[in-house]
Amino acid sequence: MRLKLIPINSDASLIIHKLGDVLTINGLAYDFGPLPDGATLPAEAIGCPWINQPVERINGVLVIPITMPHGAEAGERSRFPADIVGAPDGPIALPTDQDPKPAVAESTEETDA
Repeated sequence: MRLKLIPINSDASLIIHKLGDVLTINGLAYDFGPLPDGATLPAEAIGCPWINQPVERINGVLVIPITMPHGAEAGERSRFPADIVGAPDGPIALPTDQDPKPAVAESTEETDA
């Protein structure tokens, strides 16, 4: 499997889990097992907001383009990501996992004692 990461500046979160030819993206499973070699599946047929381009199986390898959100402070690896090739089953580590996280605003409310 080859995941082609397409970076986009967004504060959305993306969590991907792989099990064989099934990708679970933000909790929804997408099974690409039935896609035969040499075939192309249009993005519209998939119905996933993170997959906006066709998915193909080329020489037995699934090629899946995935939009990958990154924050404003994203590092070079997130803004210009390499493909993820041959990832084992389990959670997929994304370049954005290493980016700085936005600071959480602390509550300024005071309580009367």
